[in-house]
Amino acid sequence: MADISAFQPLFPEERVLGPLLEQAAELVVQCHRLAGVAGQPLARSIGPRLRAMNSYYTNKIEGQHTRPADIDRALANHYDADARQARKQRLAVAHMAAEELLEARMADQARPALYAPTLVSDIHATLYNRLPEGDRVADEGNEIIIPGAWRTRQVAAGRHVAPPPEEVEGLLAAWSARYAALPGLEQSVVGVACAHHRLLWIHPFRDGNGRAARLHAHLVFHALGLTQGLWSPMRGLARRQEDYYAHLNNADLPRRHDYDGRGPLSQEDLIAFAAFFLETCLDQSQFMANRLDLGALRGRIADLLTWLAAHPWQMGSEKSVIKPDAVEAVHYVAMAGPVERGRFMAMTGLPERTARRMLASLLDWGLLFSPSSRAPVTFAVPLASLRFLFPKLWPEAEVDEA
Repeated sequence: MADISAFQPLFPEERVLGPLLEQAAELVVQCHRLAGVAGQPLARSIGPRLRAMNSYYTNKIEGQHTRPADIDRALANHYDADARQARKQRLAVAHMAAEELLEARMADQARPALYAPTLVSDIHATLYNRLPEGDRVADEGNEIIIPGAWRTRQVAAGRHVAPPPEEVEGLLAAWSARYAALPGLEQSVVGVACAHHRLLWIHPFRDGNGRAARLHAHLVFHALGLTQGLWSPMRGLARRQEDYYAHLNNADLPRRHDYDGRGPLSQEDLIAFAAFFLETCLDQSQFMANRLDLGALRGRIADLLTWLAAHPWQMGSEKSVIKPDAVEAVHYVAMAGPVERGRFMAMTGLPERTARRMLASLLDWGLLFSPSSRAPVTFAVPLASLRFLFPKLWPEAEVDEA
């Protein structure tokens, strides 16, 4: 039988909870402000790029990331000739697909389902089932990773010796019961942070625990209605990776003194980890609110069109045609959503032949998208556009495209 006292406390005592609840409340308020942007066409257009970014950063934490441009190529089924690079590309694409599928599956889930052990297993399985068996190899030991299966051997993660494998299911049941029962939104937000560490403490899988735990935190925030698909802890944790690992390791430490909680693990260090985690989440939600400053978007689109006009590219037997004066038409599609092709060309104010060539050029470059030759056009956010439209959103991508 699992010793469920071994990873107590799972949640801070009420007497020390106040500062964390204040952080959680601030995050909730910021997320509700961001929700005003979430349903707009521009937010939907940037969604696929943010999913690629999440994949990049969670894999970067594991030391298995590939360049943003390589992820972009993999999405078009162009994989590197180097086997190791191709494996990283497949991992990135698998994470993106798993995140999208699981977000849809989590819609309208009751609070207890967010911490069900079956969900933890499903997250791991959904990710690793998308990889060929040759890619499902543990980082150490060359063991094959079985998607969604609890580990069957003793392991260590850094200084932490994980509990025996026979205790995993019992510990997960206790983990699930504690966090699913938290009342109110603010306590639930604090719970996401605490649950993240304690899930990693259990270390339920042979490999892939970090990816699964970060994806779990992302999904719980999503299910609570806080991310709106516009931010994720993954980017912030990767950009503060040393602090992330330090706080994770410290939260493994034993209780120090009589005022350090009532369990064998340090409550003070659990609080410090949760505070760091929530600070990171608040920083990311605020960052995205700044990046999605719609008031400045028209000027950024104008800058991009000016750059494209100055750097024509070959399209079959002709060169691209971009006219910066058509900024209003492009800005309208970004803000309003799909527009019929004829209407878009009329909005540019250009002669018909020039407008048609410009439309073809924007579709070719990827700033506009259409599923067929007759369908309306929608705004898109190709990788190369980020440094103009959303500067500093994904700095590594800007280096790739510079």
